[in-house]
Amino acid sequence: MNFPAQMPAAPGPDRIGQQTAVEQSRAVAEVQAAIYVARQFPRDVGRSRTAMQSACGSMALAEKAFYKFPRAGGSVEGSTIHLAKTLAQAWGNIQYGVSEMRRDDSFRQSEMQAWAWDVEANTRHVLTFIVPHAKFANKQVQPLIDLRDIYENNANNGARRLREAIFAVIPDFFIDEAEELCRETVAKGDGKPLPERIDGAVKVFQQLGINADRLEQKLGRPRAQWNGADIAQLLITHKSIQRREIAVDEAFPQARISGAEIKGNASNSRKQAPPEDDPWAGQEVAQPGSKGAAA
Repeated sequence: MNFPAQMPAAPGPDRIGQQTAVEQSRAVAEVQAAIYVARQFPRDVGRSRTAMQSACGSMALAEKAFYKFPRAGGSVEGSTIHLAKTLAQAWGNIQYGVSEMRRDDSFRQSEMQAWAWDVEANTRHVLTFIVPHAKFANKQVQPLIDLRDIYENNANNGARRLREAIFAVIPDFFIDEAEELCRETVAKGDGKPLPERIDGAVKVFQQLGINADRLEQKLGRPRAQWNGADIAQLLITHKSIQRREIAVDEAFPQARISGAEIKGNASNSRKQAPPEDDPWAGQEVAQPGSKGAAA
């Protein structure tokens, strides 16, 4: 009778290296210290609101507090990770992070985790998710090969989950007030008169190849009727383009011209009268080979 060969036992959890043991002890001590400090110095809601209002009153945060991109014929808007991190700092006693737990090159995917922890309330929100090493472009899924592209793809997906994790541990009233203040700050601008802000917005978009006509088409009214809310909308769109969340043609689609309009323009061009300074105006021009042509 043949017996199966004796396989060496897999190393158990008690067989850990010295460095691993040190890191485990350090992590436990770090958590205990964070909870102890949070209980010793609990947050002051009034002070947190003051810090939030001060941050949201600055253009440096307000102009990058929102994102906007097209989806299924409409548009999706929301708060960015920049606003989420600022609110976490203002609310206090919150820890957060995002990490790539495992990368599988065979299946072209990464397993990632984003988390936020209110140390004082002991509320923790964890999101574990799979990020494929691919992108959707030109109406099809394209694999990512370059390591930098994979890193940026993971970072973008991680930032979105981290934003949701942070907002999950912060009270809604705190978030709503911050978003309202940021929108007011963007609408008021940085103290410049409205005509000057409109000129500045037009010049900024000209650098992206977008003229004032396309801006008017986007807002649905002429430039002379723009207000602070319109400038705020353009600013959010410009920041989304800079962050590559939306393409220029997606944000400002070209106006479609129908076949009837093309035929109408061609007909008008043929019927257009010659200019008054044209010396041949009103005279029949002989064609080569005709009787009126010069010998």
